[in-house]
Amino acid sequence: MTFREITGYFCKTALIAACSATMATGTAVADDHSLKIGMSFQELNNQYFVTMQEALEAAADSLGAELIITDARHDVAKQVNDVEDMVQRGIDILLLNPTDSVGVETAVLAAEQAGVTTVAIDAQANGPVDGFVGSKNFDAGYKACDYLAQQLGGEGQVALLDGIPVVPILQRIEGCTAALDEYTGIEIVDKQNGRQERTHAMTVTENIIQAHPDLNGLFSVNDIGSLGALIAIEAGGKDIKLVSVDGHPEAIEAIKRPDSAFIATSAQYPRDMVRLGLGLGLAKHWGASTAPAEIPIDVELIDREKAANFSW
Repeated sequence: MTFREITGYFCKTALIAACSATMATGTAVADDHSLKIGMSFQELNNQYFVTMQEALEAAADSLGAELIITDARHDVAKQVNDVEDMVQRGIDILLLNPTDSVGVETAVLAAEQAGVTTVAIDAQANGPVDGFVGSKNFDAGYKACDYLAQQLGGEGQVALLDGIPVVPILQRIEGCTAALDEYTGIEIVDKQNGRQERTHAMTVTENIIQAHPDLNGLFSVNDIGSLGALIAIEAGGKDIKLVSVDGHPEAIEAIKRPDSAFIATSAQYPRDMVRLGLGLGLAKHWGASTAPAEIPIDVELIDREKAANFSW
């Protein structure tokens, strides 16, 4: 979906003159000053968020809007300071990808007090946000682990690689657990925090394999962690099947290999996510009373066959 198509969708929702002018000219004219958009990322050391950033830059350019982007580097105090700074610089719309859903509430309150429209992206944020756009993370965990259980023939030992305690990660674990619980022959033998980092996940996976020599399957809450887990699985030389969430280019390449332990990932769509987030922010900023409070985005299970033609 292009940003022009997304803007058109929200124009139909908002039913205001500013939408028509924006679609016709490609510039933001809803206010008497140039539109200023801020986005605070939890991190930009991940292709998933870099892809999101690129899509946002293209969308802002099509609007003729000024764009301010910051990287919290998983530091909630820095993220709060970054948002407060953007508010001081006069942003109209804040797209917030929280590194800590609870910890960013101070920043959300500061934005609200300044009259800034705030939309949480990818992970929900505490406080008076105007909207939320994110993947169906329960479905992501469910689809990946249901596929894993099927590939194991409904029997075996499975471990989970957890991550930071934000809502999307918690929902992926819940979805995975719900799927595995449907198979009486599947036993969840361990759950460890891989921190969604390649090196740490590799070390944690090595320890899990050592503690559970009969392990048959592993679920990782994200692809970066799974790539570290894959190194540990391949080094150990055991037949352990791996599934994950994201659709990261490196993960897709690993899944394509016919001998790979990495068999599937529940893919997200970061470009659509941020475009819809900005579209929702524009609608709310322009006064749309019927724009939705939340927009859930479907995920798709990418196995070896589908990996041949998949990319963000």
